[in-house]
Parts: sequence; structure tokens; C-alpha cells
Amino acid sequence: MNQPRISVDLILAKMAEDVEKSQKHILKSKEVLLGPLDTKIASTPHEIVYEEDRVKLKHYFPLAETRVKTPLLVVYALINRETVLDLQPGKSVVENVLKEGIDLYMIDWGYPTRKDRYQGIDDHVNGYLDNIVDFVRHRHEAPKINLMGICMGGSFCIMYSALHPEKVKNLITTVSPSNFDTDKGLLNIWAKVIDADLIADTRGNMPGDMLNMCFLLLNPARLMLDKYVGYFENVDDRVFVENFIRMEKWIFDSPDVPGEVMRQFINDCYKKNLLIQSKMELGGKRVDLRNITMPVLNIYGRFDHLVPPEMCELLTSRVGSKDTEDMCLDTGHIGIYVSAKCQKELAPKIARWLQERDGVEQEDVAARPAKAGPKKETGPKSRPSLKRTQKVSTAGR
Repeated sequence: MNQPRISVDLILAKMAEDVEKSQKHILKSKEVLLGPLDTKIASTPHEIVYEEDRVKLKHYFPLAETRVKTPLLVVYALINRETVLDLQPGKSVVENVLKEGIDLYMIDWGYPTRKDRYQGIDDHVNGYLDNIVDFVRHRHEAPKINLMGICMGGSFCIMYSALHPEKVKNLITTVSPSNFDTDKGLLNIWAKVIDADLIADTRGNMPGDMLNMCFLLLNPARLMLDKYVGYFENVDDRVFVENFIRMEKWIFDSPDVPGEVMRQFINDCYKKNLLIQSKMELGGKRVDLRNITMPVLNIYGRFDHLVPPEMCELLTSRVGSKDTEDMCLDTGHIGIYVSAKCQKELAPKIARWLQERDGVEQEDVAARPAKAGPKKETGPKSRPSLKRTQKVSTAGR
């Protein structure tokens, strides 16, 4: 039986066609890469209204009429930067939240240096975060504010709300780990065998580049190969290139993490799982989740490889609040903030949830901060020898 043969002319014609396509692709790519590219991130207008050491507080200018009276403070993780919430106009959680009529503040944790190596979770939760909450409360003459935490920042918000429930009106957590008793996700397996004491004692701060490499190794085929193959295939598309560069800017803008924070987070949370058991201690006080009696909205991603659902879904059953809600989105850890589908779901849900609870509770006069101004800084509670500087802006009051 004769084997079918492909005409030589057909093969040559196909080769010529591919060469022509490659030439056009290369010429267009050259035009894109050598031309002007808009790769700015975090461009939503805001002002810095509070500074303390490396930490800054952003207050965003409104984009719509205020529909939620109580201001919202967003607390991002110490790993990577909060700028992922404001990558670009039209693809920005910050912008979408503002359009829903929410008065928005967000913490910029800055870039820790060697002098910050001894600052632990207590310094951040009962120090920086508590000072900022008091500043926002005083600025708005409000007894309580709304609090939204993201990833590790969400864990901090859970701790804070348990220790200072009189200052938090509503708590929102997004992809925030609280239960670490799971082997789902390679990061959980690694964290349980990492010698955090050795790292903190020898390195001081956990280098951001080291953390980045760990995250890339969680899925090297997709995070180190596939995405760059996709880039070269679409390098002649200006919009694609601009979006790609914005994301790369965020990924590799990686501050170090204070050594004591990393030590305690790994030892007390990943290894001992103290938080969800209400056994964790900060500043000599137990973090009892039953003290979280304010409404809680708990949002997480079904396909999150860093903080899988098992790390989030127990929270609402352990807090003292009777008003709780879980929301699981079909996305991953970062997709919850950058995917077009989640952009349409996340901000409207947050806004509706807050609107339904805004003004419901009677004002607690005893919880109102003093009129004299934000509390005077006396230094970190667990490390009183460290000196802090504090700057407060009165712009826009």
C-alpha cells in the first residue's frame, strides 16, 4: 500500500508563509518595544496623611458620592506590595471600591531595613496598625472603622479585631490564612520544616528576593516558563506588553520581611497553628477569636495555591460574631484582585455588604477617641528600645 505523500510545493509554501508571519511579528514587536509604553502602577490619586518610621497611610480621593459613612482601612501583607490592588486604571480594586462610594485608606508598609529586624507581629498589630486605626477614628470622629485585610495582612486584622473589638465596626478578610493545619499547597509543607529561628538569627530580615524565588518554585513550569513563552508570543501586542510589565513590576518589587515577624508567623501559625485555636499571644494578651463579635465577611479563592480554601474557611465558625458570611470565588491568590471577572464581583460585594451594616450599630461613646488628636507615640510595645518617628498630615481634613 502506497503511503500518502505531501507535495514538496505545499511544504515550501507553508515554510514561506511561516517566515512571512515571523517577519511581521518581529517588525511589529520592535515597533512596540521601542515605542512609548505606559507601565505606571498605583496611579489612583491619593495623599499621604500619616507616617511612622517606614510606614505610610494612603488616603484616596473620592470618585463618587459617599455611600458608606464609615471609612474602610485596607491592610496588605508585609510580603510584596499593596500596589497590586491598583495596577492600572480599569483594572484596579482601589478604583472600583472608590466608585462604590467608600472612603478608602490603605497602609503602605514600606521597605524594612536592618534596624527593623527585631520588630515582631506585636509591633505591627498593637503598634503601627493600632496607631493608624486611632488616627483614622480621630480624623473622622468615629468610634469604629471598617477593616479589610489581605493575605498576611488579613491575619493581622483577625488578631487586631480580637484584641481591639471596640475599634472595629466590620471585618473583611480576603485570602487570609487563619487555619494552618493543612498540607494543601506546597508552601504549607515547606513552612512546617523551615528553620525560622536560624533564618532570623543569621539573616535578620527575610530577603524579599528569597521569598520571591520560593513562590516561583511552587509552580516553576507556569511561573517561570509558560508566562515568558506567552510574552514572546504576544510581544507584538502593545496592551499585552504593558499589562505584562506592570505585573512584573509588582512581582519583583519585594520588600524584605522583618525577621521577628517571619519567625513568629512560621512558628506560631504554620507550625503550631495557634491562631485558629485562640491560643496565640501578642503583647502578653491571648488572641481569642470569640472576641470578634463584629460582622465578618470572609472571601477566598477556590484555586489559591498559596492560601488554599482549607486555610480560610474555618474562621467564621470560630469567631464570636453571629453575622458572618463566606464567599469563595473561582480564582487564585492574585486573580482575586486582577482578573476581569473578579473585578466585577469583589468591589460591588464589599460595598453592598458594608452598606447593609453602615449605621446599624449605636455609637459607642466610651470608644470615641479623645479630641486632642491621635495618641502620642511611645515606641514599640515589645521592643521599647527602638525609636520611631511619626508624621501626621492635616491635608484634606
